[in-house]
Amino acid sequence: MKAWSVTQINRYIKSMFVQDVLLSSLLVEGEVTNCKYHSAGHIYFTLKDSGGSLSCIMFAGNRRMLKFPMKDGDRVTVCGSVDVYERDGRYQLYAKEIRPAGAGELYERFLRLKAELEEMGMFDPSYKKPIPRYARTVGIVTAPGGAAVRDIQNIARRRNPFVRLILYPSLVQGDGAAESLVRGLEALDRAGVDVIIIGRGGGSYEDLQAFNEESVARAIFACGTPVISAVGHETDTTIADYTADLRAPTPSAAAELAVFDCRQFLSDVEGRRLRITRGFRRKLQQAKEQAAFRERRFRLLSPEARIRDGRRRLTLLSERLENGMRARIQGSRGRCGDLETRIRAASFERLKKARIRQDLLITRFAGASPVERLRQGYSYAAGPDGKAVTSIRQVRPGDRFRLYVTDGVVSAEVKETESYGGRE
Repeated sequence: MKAWSVTQINRYIKSMFVQDVLLSSLLVEGEVTNCKYHSAGHIYFTLKDSGGSLSCIMFAGNRRMLKFPMKDGDRVTVCGSVDVYERDGRYQLYAKEIRPAGAGELYERFLRLKAELEEMGMFDPSYKKPIPRYARTVGIVTAPGGAAVRDIQNIARRRNPFVRLILYPSLVQGDGAAESLVRGLEALDRAGVDVIIIGRGGGSYEDLQAFNEESVARAIFACGTPVISAVGHETDTTIADYTADLRAPTPSAAAELAVFDCRQFLSDVEGRRLRITRGFRRKLQQAKEQAAFRERRFRLLSPEARIRDGRRRLTLLSERLENGMRARIQGSRGRCGDLETRIRAASFERLKKARIRQDLLITRFAGASPVERLRQGYSYAAGPDGKAVTSIRQVRPGDRFRLYVTDGVVSAEVKETESYGGRE
């Protein structure tokens, strides 16, 4: 035969438990022993009777369904499923809801009705109507002399004394309570109130049975007016809570949800008024600025403004031209003055140099002048041919020649010639 592993056996046994419809949802009644509250929020306990015991666990996520502090010795009815914990190969009851054993039959009926209505979609969030934010008329279906109506009145008076409260006095427990609640819902729905509060104060599980009736659930679902359910204390949950558009843990909390705070409303209105006023002033200022801007643009774009601007530009250009011409003339005059001064200085310098050169030339010319040479004792002899006699070979004895001196001419005749070396 093939040998199976422990894990395979445990997994096979678990699959058998999963496939068993009976074990997937059942009620088990017994006495609580070995009850331990874990730090993670889970509750571990054992259910026993005269014939045996069953390990149980309630996870922290389902613990909110526990309406009382469970302890050893309590007789309870547990709603849950039986499954196998594969690691230890141990089966146990996984508890979803726990009630005292005295209410076992009612609780079983509650679970069946809840499952039936949930399957019909009566708890679907898509059918929930929004609670009006500023309700002016609030309908109340509850006992006229109970603590619930007094709590609602006190809260409503404190939050908003202007809200109108309409009470439909109804039975909240006992025979005929469900029918009375249905009539109250229908009457207030026809009266056209803004929101309806249906509820009562706390009580035992049996006391709350009127709110677990199918007729009440259907009346709430069919109501055209938004309904707030406020049944019992925070730990008590009824079919009416699941069907209503909004569940409040207490009647006082329902009043807080249904009646808007008048002071907060007035504060909000004042805040909105201030914001609107500031926004209006800001818009008005923006409009004024825009109008002024458009007026300036209109003036700038008008023919008169264009002509005026053209004249101003022409005047400005004329002034700039005149100033430019004046500046150029002044610059030219300044340059002319500079040139005149430079020309005069250059002319004077050149004239001075010319005079110096003239004096030098005159001096040189005077030194080279024949007359001046004659004055110095020199004379000039010219032969018969009129040429200057510069050599004794040009004349012979007997030749006539003219001798030029300072103050005249001397006519002479050559008698003899003599060279510097001797007489010839």
